[in-house]
Amino acid sequence: MSGRFITLEGSEGAGKSTNVDIVCETLTEAGIDFIRTREPGGTPMAETLRDAMLHKWDEDVDGITELLLVFAARAQHLSHVIRPALAAGQWVVCDRFTDATFAYQGYGRELDLNKLAVLESWVQGQLQPDITLYLDVDPDIAEQRIAAREKDRMEVEQRDFFVRVRQGYLARAREHQRFEVINAGNPLLEVQAEVRQKTVQFIRRARSG
Repeated sequence: MSGRFITLEGSEGAGKSTNVDIVCETLTEAGIDFIRTREPGGTPMAETLRDAMLHKWDEDVDGITELLLVFAARAQHLSHVIRPALAAGQWVVCDRFTDATFAYQGYGRELDLNKLAVLESWVQGQLQPDITLYLDVDPDIAEQRIAAREKDRMEVEQRDFFVRVRQGYLARAREHQRFEVINAGNPLLEVQAEVRQKTVQFIRRARSG
């Protein structure tokens, strides 16, 4: 069986990290060889670019600067981690990928989506996730969930920003059949059960195909 590329998406407070754990547990139980990674990040250099992007600078960070940092980190990540793993037949579980860029920088920052599409094509070619589990949550619920945590530069954005981010994710979900939209506003155990179910179903499809 060839490698498969699974991504999890969602805004802050959606429960991505917890549910990445569920996906990884399900793959382990199925005896599938996989790696777990994240974006921005995934390599030492890409993690440094992530830190630069999320740092609270004394100067305003231009949206294009932010966008280019994300794609620079992605290029390094793809070259050194994701593509080699898939070529070796491993599965890849990634906490966020390019859908997040369209949601956050495209819709949230209101940058030109056509320019994002050019960068997407240039950096990753035809590579897309095989399945994307999108944890959808109302921004008001998400804000309550992260209220007590120390926030990075993205997390301190205003509610309108996260409303646009959610709109971006939902737009991507309508455009791409690989999306599985999960109501992350439900109780955690229900969300985890659905994530596990979707993962099991995807494994079965991969094995039968």
